Amino acid sequence: MTAPDRMGPCVVVAGGGTAGHIEPALALADAVMRARPDARVVALGTARGLESKIVPARGYPLEMIPPVPMPRKPSPDLLKMPLKVREAIKQTRAVLDRVHADVVVGFGGYVSLPAYLAARGKVPIVVHEANARAGLANKVGAKFAEKVAAAVPNSGLPDAQVIGIPLRHAITSMDRAALRAQARQYFGLHPTAPVLFVSGGSQGARTLNNAVSNAAAAFARAGVSVLHAHGPKNSLVVQEIPGAPPYVAVPYVERMDLAYAAADLMLCRAGAMTVAEVSAVGLPAVFVPLPIGNGEQSLNAIPIVEAGGGLLIPDDELTPDRVVDEVLPLVGDRTRLAVMSNAARSGGHRVAADVLAQMVLSVVNK
Repeated sequence: MTAPDRMGPCVVVAGGGTAGHIEPALALADAVMRARPDARVVALGTARGLESKIVPARGYPLEMIPPVPMPRKPSPDLLKMPLKVREAIKQTRAVLDRVHADVVVGFGGYVSLPAYLAARGKVPIVVHEANARAGLANKVGAKFAEKVAAAVPNSGLPDAQVIGIPLRHAITSMDRAALRAQARQYFGLHPTAPVLFVSGGSQGARTLNNAVSNAAAAFARAGVSVLHAHGPKNSLVVQEIPGAPPYVAVPYVERMDLAYAAADLMLCRAGAMTVAEVSAVGLPAVFVPLPIGNGEQSLNAIPIVEAGGGLLIPDDELTPDRVVDEVLPLVGDRTRLAVMSNAARSGGHRVAADVLAQMVLSVVNK
């Protein structure tokens, strides 16, 4: 295949699977295009990940490669791993050759591992770790990367430059106060009442759903409006109380920027992307970390909590009574929320996408 007519660099991003991997990759892609409009950005992904919908919708080409998920427990699949890895590397290397990749930027997960192994020794690699504890793929990639970046210190990747998490320009440039009226009208929320935004991530969270929906009457009596993203596979039935601010339940929020602008307080999980976004926009939050895995969600939230920008409630302690006793008084306390908002914003990283883009382009120029 002949080289493309365009003279700009080709940046290949690998961050499929979950929104926590995809969104930083796309934020970087946007930043690269702002810095080098002549560049080409190509995403790697699999048919099983969210990237099959998100990436094309954001205007970037998506090249499919075989997924290589690591089995969590000994199983027959473990014996098939070498063959799966070898085939994934072969197909990924063919993609890198076909698009004339100048650099591969990985964000972790099962798309990044074959990308790192395919690029090793052939195409420069840059690694970004969003979580407080690095995953296996990024630990492998960091061993032969040109540059390594991390969201927070002590991620487990040696010599990583701490830059925060790349975020969408719509988030980092947002003025919550200026958007508030439009945002509340968009969701059908009360124009002046305090608003609690509840989200357990793209799939929802049963603990958050049960605790908040069972406190709906208390919110109504207190004059608080609720925007609750409960997840597309979950259902939520909340009795409306005449004259009270509305409790708006939706399966999924497409316009997170408007949800952040509408809210005075957020009740949420503590995924790396969520923590980064609420701190960047200065939205106080009550974090309820996912109680599985290696405890990384708690680690994600702790810096913001210690700075005074949020609270942390363990998953098994989030009950309707705890919501009424702790969350409800907070959402109406404008003075305390203002202090928390300033504290959250002071810990945010609004320029991480542009910083990472410069790191990536410096590798290409080198």
